[in-house]
Amino acid sequence: MNVGTPDQPDRKSVRRYLSQFLNDPDVIDLPWFFRRLLVHGIILPFRTSKSTMMYQKIWMEAGSPLWVHHLNLAVKLQQRVPQDVRVFSAMRYGNPSLKGVLDKLCEENPDELVILPMFPQEASSTTGSVVKEVRRCLRGWKTVPALRFVDAFYYHPAFIKAFVNNIQGYQPGKYDRVVFSYHSLPHISDPRTHSYRTACYETSRLLAEGLGLQEHQYLTTFQSAMSKDWLHPFTDQTLVSLAGQGIKKVLVVLPGFVADNLETLFEVKQECRRLFTEAGGEELVMVESLNDREEWVEALYQMIKCPLKS
Repeated sequence: MNVGTPDQPDRKSVRRYLSQFLNDPDVIDLPWFFRRLLVHGIILPFRTSKSTMMYQKIWMEAGSPLWVHHLNLAVKLQQRVPQDVRVFSAMRYGNPSLKGVLDKLCEENPDELVILPMFPQEASSTTGSVVKEVRRCLRGWKTVPALRFVDAFYYHPAFIKAFVNNIQGYQPGKYDRVVFSYHSLPHISDPRTHSYRTACYETSRLLAEGLGLQEHQYLTTFQSAMSKDWLHPFTDQTLVSLAGQGIKKVLVVLPGFVADNLETLFEVKQECRRLFTEAGGEELVMVESLNDREEWVEALYQMIKCPLKS
């Protein structure tokens, strides 16, 4: 499972997707009335047009990049698993919906369900929301199969190895800094956010260790923040600051995303690169995500077969 994407890069589809996403109480933690007021009275009227433009800039011929990579990954994973295992793709928001996929699975009466949320670092707004929705959808089943969730996997050796090998293809040693960027979260004082922040910094450390980077060679930052009170330092501000310090070449890695999407392809690859070069930097390169790389397929198989316990 991944977070989701609009069906098309048009206002109607983007608004429908954003509405479903932002009305999840695990995404915006407000009472129902105030969340509806915020989402439909403020966010959607101002954000829909901008988000539509952004999606149009990254859209692929076959569809949304997130969906294309997600589907290709599922097809390849199906070829890797034993014959008695079936792989299904689902999105938490948008299509194919989790409920629709689970309804189809109910007819097949499976012995076990393994749910793999594609979020390396666990957060209540991502993995937590998936777990709640899966359990809600299973309430109507007459016979519930054995259920297993593959939770946070940022520390799984197969994940780290796949990401390290992916980064090494970009020759990180030729850059002045390597920036590891993760999606920001609100409520800095919330213990759940603190746990997520710790996981992000540990992911950076494990990747840096695998790459042979020293502490002064890399940074951990957070992107996509909606206010100054979200997790920081912020990626865009950090890149501008680096350029002002005379740092000319930066490699940006996004280990919180396993498939390229709006946050990677537009926010970092286009907007952050523009900000960095306008501030005096010369070269900003984004490491493409794992997407449907063969090593990532193998890593997923190992994670499903031999999950690590927290």
